[in-house]
Amino acid sequence: MFLTISTTGTPERPATDLGFLLHKHPDKSQAFSTSYGRAHVVYPEADAERCTAALLLEVDAVALVRRGKGKGRGGAPDAALAQYVNDRPYAASSLLAVALSAVFSSAMRGVCTAKPELPAQARPLRVEVPALPARGGPDLVRSLFEPLGWTVSAEPVALDTEFPQWGDSRYVSLVLESQTLTLAEALRHLYVLLPVLDDAKHYWVSSDEVDKLLRAGEGWLPDHPQQKLITSRYLSRRWSLTREAMERLELVRLAEADDSEVEEIDNAVAAEAETEERPTPLAVLRREAIVTALTESGAARVLDLGCGQGQLVQALLKDPRFTEIVGVDVSMRALTIASRRLKLDRMGERQASRVQLLQGSLAYTDTRLKGYDAAVLSEVVEHVDLPRLPALEYTVFGSARPRTVLVTTPNVEYNVRWESLPAGHVRHGDHRFEWTREEFRGWASDVAERYGYDVEFVPVGLDDPEVGPPTQMAVFQMQPPNSTKSARPTPSTNSAKSTNEKEAKAA
Repeated sequence: MFLTISTTGTPERPATDLGFLLHKHPDKSQAFSTSYGRAHVVYPEADAERCTAALLLEVDAVALVRRGKGKGRGGAPDAALAQYVNDRPYAASSLLAVALSAVFSSAMRGVCTAKPELPAQARPLRVEVPALPARGGPDLVRSLFEPLGWTVSAEPVALDTEFPQWGDSRYVSLVLESQTLTLAEALRHLYVLLPVLDDAKHYWVSSDEVDKLLRAGEGWLPDHPQQKLITSRYLSRRWSLTREAMERLELVRLAEADDSEVEEIDNAVAAEAETEERPTPLAVLRREAIVTALTESGAARVLDLGCGQGQLVQALLKDPRFTEIVGVDVSMRALTIASRRLKLDRMGERQASRVQLLQGSLAYTDTRLKGYDAAVLSEVVEHVDLPRLPALEYTVFGSARPRTVLVTTPNVEYNVRWESLPAGHVRHGDHRFEWTREEFRGWASDVAERYGYDVEFVPVGLDDPEVGPPTQMAVFQMQPPNSTKSARPTPSTNSAKSTNEKEAKAA
């Protein structure tokens, strides 16, 4: 991993003052041990007009693997991809951020004993990171750094220069320039935002990370327009830590606005906060709506298709009315996590007889899915490529044919209400599409007509009068056998054509 910091100067304020600020002499090459390798500091150029300090981090891949064992839940998801060959040693990440903090700790705190006046002085700065993972692309890089006073150049790195048709990778070559920042501010920005852009950390994120974030974010994070995204990603999306950090940042913002101490604001807010109810997370509201609909349908034997990590299966097990619950997912990793969540290995025999986890794909008919009262597809259809939807439709409605089918999916119209979601972006990187209310109703009504079901629509979450609810749910009920509308069609070119037309409309 490689990073350079450059500055320019004059005879009165020579650029070599960078050496005093970093506490590293420009005439020396220095090396420092870190937990995962060795950090080197060298100066490719150093004179009164221009000075550049380079930080090179050599990662010990063996140490990374050994220290990371057993810590996958909080570590970088890519760190365990391979023992020795992966992109972690070569692309800037939390490893580089930790090295910055360790090697330039005094500079980050704004301490310079040799020339105490230097840390408070803004100076021309240029930071270059040749390979930076950016999960969100150049637009996200700019949205993070530009509000802090940086001029940003984030050029996408091609997957392979020999094959330009393959497109760009998720990496950028980053250049930051500023005339108004101090070196300490610049280092604190990098310390926080490098792992935020990578959206991963190589170590377990514990409660002390909140203090680290607030220290490094002092003076800029409370008012940053991307505060929520930065906080969530820096804390590895641990909601309890993110909530704590957001609350403390709000106290800092209120204190600054009121020109008072945080402690005074904290005392004033504490009593009032105790009486306020926290909003219920959308995932919880969705599960509650599903359980309610299943209860009203009278279902006892339920399929959770695309069960993921087993949250809905866990909720259904708490209600004895559901006598058999089957979770199905194509991912063995998700099923393993679901098994741990449900504690299947420690579950009593009677309870264990009610639940089963199966690996399977909804793109293919599966006789194991037949004969159930109800099936749930919660936040599943949007993960399927539109041309493959007819196959899923037939698997569920044509082959398995449960009496009740519940389908939930995001309402794309509501996305404008998510402050942290960039305009035009879907809620999850794996979503192939997100439907408006009209598009979802059109798809569901078409499926119901072709397969002999009636369908009703239920809002999930706050039903905004302008953009509707955040989640939309369709409740399909099979029509009586003697109904003239009842049908059991097979996948046809017409259904595929209809889906492709919807895809073109969505595009």
